[in-house]
Amino acid sequence: MAQPGTRQELIDYCLRKLGAPVLEINVAEEQIQDLLDDALQIFYERHFDGVQQTYLKYRVTDDDVKRGEARPPGASGKDQTGITTSTAETTIVGTDVTFTYHENSNYLQIPPSVIGITRIFQYDESRSASFSNLFSFKYQLFLNDIYYFGGTDLLTYSMSMSYLETINFLLNTHKQIRFNQRSDRLYLDVDWTQLKKDDFLIIDCWRTVDPADYARVYNDSFLKPYLTAIIKRQWGQNLMKFQGVKLPGGVELNGRQIYDDGEKDIERIMEKMFNTYELPPLDMIG
Repeated sequence: MAQPGTRQELIDYCLRKLGAPVLEINVAEEQIQDLLDDALQIFYERHFDGVQQTYLKYRVTDDDVKRGEARPPGASGKDQTGITTSTAETTIVGTDVTFTYHENSNYLQIPPSVIGITRIFQYDESRSASFSNLFSFKYQLFLNDIYYFGGTDLLTYSMSMSYLETINFLLNTHKQIRFNQRSDRLYLDVDWTQLKKDDFLIIDCWRTVDPADYARVYNDSFLKPYLTAIIKRQWGQNLMKFQGVKLPGGVELNGRQIYDDGEKDIERIMEKMFNTYELPPLDMIG
């Protein structure tokens, strides 16, 4: 099938590109499955179509608040009996000095499909509750200027709201976060006493496009030739141990040539990835 929609259809497509069933491709099924997983990982981490921007909503639990407020043993503050903290101890060799480091469990467990997090949205309830907070700027604006239809022009309203956003940006800093996709942990460097049970956190993140839900991933114009190339390289690597062995009729397997051809194909495809499919890095201006 020229447009594969499943894992097996993609594998069969790549094997046909290498000569099957006319030629016997000397690569085990287990090796092909591993190579497909490797190709999908490259697709997720480098291809702009491998991820999509997603907003995840998380409800804060009482355990989250307790973990965030947890203090290391011996620290001052309210008792946190039963809260587990992560500690690390290091001793300097040759002296009697011991340094002990404590780290709070101020993180949220993130699904493995999330490979990057941009920010966490913060909301100012005093500005969002336009008709319930008497001290809200928006409430006062609507009360005095937009009481009747057409009381103010859109330009004035837009400039006022932009000015208010600028003040909010300068006085209320964004939540500081730390995230590494290999640990699947989102660290929140915030005042956890301000978080309450059943509060919601909106996480702006990038999540992988799961082929189980989006079958068109298997028909991607990068994934098909890339998987074919790495299968060819594995084929050559498997045959290199038979270098110099002649088959009946004087035929000699040239595993080195197949391996080199696969390497060249991979270099060409990855160069196209860098120039065509990968998003350029953001320049730092300062």
